[in-house]
Amino acid sequence: MKNKIINILKKELREVFRDKKSLAMMFIIPIMIPLIVLGMSALFESQMNSDNTVYNKIGFAYNLSSKEEELIKSLEIDKTLGTKEELEDSLKKGDIYLYITKENNKYTLNYNMSSETGGYASNIANSFLESYKRLLQNEYLLNNNLNPDEVLNIFEISENDIASESFFANYIITYAFLFIIMAITVSATYPATDSTAGEKERGTLETLLTFPIKSRDIIVGKLLSVTISSIITGILSLILALISFKIANNMFTIYETLPITISISSIIFSIFVIIVYSFFISGLCIAIASLSKTFKEAQSALTPLTFISLFPGMIAFMVGIKSSILMSIIPFLNFTLVLNDVCVGIFNYNQIFLMFISTIIYISLIIWYIIKQYKSEKVLFSI
Repeated sequence: MKNKIINILKKELREVFRDKKSLAMMFIIPIMIPLIVLGMSALFESQMNSDNTVYNKIGFAYNLSSKEEELIKSLEIDKTLGTKEELEDSLKKGDIYLYITKENNKYTLNYNMSSETGGYASNIANSFLESYKRLLQNEYLLNNNLNPDEVLNIFEISENDIASESFFANYIITYAFLFIIMAITVSATYPATDSTAGEKERGTLETLLTFPIKSRDIIVGKLLSVTISSIITGILSLILALISFKIANNMFTIYETLPITISISSIIFSIFVIIVYSFFISGLCIAIASLSKTFKEAQSALTPLTFISLFPGMIAFMVGIKSSILMSIIPFLNFTLVLNDVCVGIFNYNQIFLMFISTIIYISLIIWYIIKQYKSEKVLFSI
């Protein structure tokens, strides 16, 4: 039986490595990982270092005092004076990003809250008004023979950042490994399609079944070949992710204090999760593709898997879903949650064990289902 499985495996691997599309899926998809890591890092850096003077075009619908003029100059505000109607028209045209109206002692900030420029301009306007209010308060207290520091600075506020992890680093790591899972899924779909629906369409599967080989041996050989190609994609993606983390640490200042770091133990466990997931997704792809009559039909049926492999983990990260005993047995979600924990140095062995055991059960059920389908001529030959 072992020799038959090995022979099937060799046959399938030869076809995988001879096929340009399979090789493209295996080796080109991982290149997305460094692009994601470096691209998102550049985006975070630009946001952190954005120049607020870009959003300093502010209008004033009232007469400014000399102190306000001095503050405007010190804050480098690009002021525009005019009536409320004129400034409202300028705001709509984009000539200014915000205008301030004044009625007695009430100042109103007028801007488009759905606009990014309006949000930044409101920060500048609030800073201007707070500074002006502080000046007026100091002046009032001095005129009444009171020390402003004793009244306005009753207590002092200081900040102490005790973070041991960087938000940016965790964000980048999470999305990098989400895309590793997606890359493995994409890599599994093409060889799984070609070795099942593709062989049906070419008529080679019927010839293969005339040989004295059990359906079980054929399925195991095909599963191992797809799994191997998926593991290669996963390991390559992991290597490229680690290299891109190193490059990002040296390239971007947001990682100077808290760089992107992954321990050796985290890397080892990540490889373990990659291998387990590769078995799971390869079996699932073969099961779905086996039900299809043609190569094109199988590709259409497998396309949703790419999104299913990515979005549960993405949504879990966005809404803050944490790994748990229940989550560790839910397909797709368990891999991403365990992988995220492992990458930041959290090793919950009970959840890792449950993920492994539940996956073995899923794979066993999938293999049993595929073997059952291969014994059905109606499914095999689309009768």
